[in-house]
Amino acid sequence: MNLKNVLVLFGGCSPEHDISLASASGVIHYLEGYNIVPVCITRDGRWMLYDGKLDNLRNVDWERFGTPAVLSPDRASRGLLRIVGDKVRTLPIDVVFPILHGKNGEDGSIQGLCQLAGIPCVGCGVMASAVCLDKTMAKIVAQSLKIPQTEYIVFKDGLLDDLESVMKAIRYKIGYPCFIKPADAGSSIGISIAKNKKDLRGALGEALAVSSKIIAEKAVRGRELECGVFGRGDEIMASHPGEIIADGEFYDYSAKYLKEGTKTIIRAEIPEKAAETIKRHAVDIFRAVDGRGLARVDFFLEESGRVVFNEINTMPGFTAISMFSMMWEANGLSMPDLVNRLIEIACSRV
Repeated sequence: MNLKNVLVLFGGCSPEHDISLASASGVIHYLEGYNIVPVCITRDGRWMLYDGKLDNLRNVDWERFGTPAVLSPDRASRGLLRIVGDKVRTLPIDVVFPILHGKNGEDGSIQGLCQLAGIPCVGCGVMASAVCLDKTMAKIVAQSLKIPQTEYIVFKDGLLDDLESVMKAIRYKIGYPCFIKPADAGSSIGISIAKNKKDLRGALGEALAVSSKIIAEKAVRGRELECGVFGRGDEIMASHPGEIIADGEFYDYSAKYLKEGTKTIIRAEIPEKAAETIKRHAVDIFRAVDGRGLARVDFFLEESGRVVFNEINTMPGFTAISMFSMMWEANGLSMPDLVNRLIEIACSRV
């Protein structure tokens, strides 16, 4: 494969901006044999091309050292437009690696732009990205496949105008304890557990600060497990499940990125039947949404042995503590090989 320019796109104007920078650092570290074109989308949505050292993206002053640039949707260009004053230069791009988490990146928007531009894009396409970021749509897919999941209610638009009615519906249809989640955010941002009416009011406020579409889920008592999915078409593989033991009541943002007490077990010690069920469900969901490239699918394992679907992430983290890459390394696929094969998959479908 004779590829030269890989546009690594990261940052974004979602609450997961900082996580994206950390993930991009991980991917760039393992990209070998390519000319890396790093572009950060700032918190306010500006695209900035950077020509300096890539040792620590978090410490780069994008405002001072970045150069404005945009990806052209014109298929004749197939490149990045670098803007310096009144001059525009087109930098050819062979493939885009969008290390973006959450809205305006993992939701099909960047994937659609790449599709218009005719440039290969690593990871899932428009439909799979959009469906999977919206947890309610992913639940509908799981339900169609008859994959068990916990009870839930969705609230959106005008239904959220009367919070008292919302709280009443949650209390009588779901009960306590329950989780309140923004429907279209990742990294557990805006998620809270409610054990009583006071908790519920606060949880709804936190979720509404992130999204106008809210999910209330009955809390599941069980082990938190994750499964990496990799491949395309009939060649889709699932990793052995890993386990998260959170330092806290659940695996929230703090437990993921801030608390040192959270433990990750790369190969979860669970019954073989449960492991095979998780792997099968993960692949089935990935195929059902027409997933390509990669995803991480999360489950619960109840004491009864029942496997319960939680959610699917089409651009899992690539940080030093991210389960996706560690699970594949434990399954014999190194990070450099993983990154290179993701690029190969992307380029094979355009």
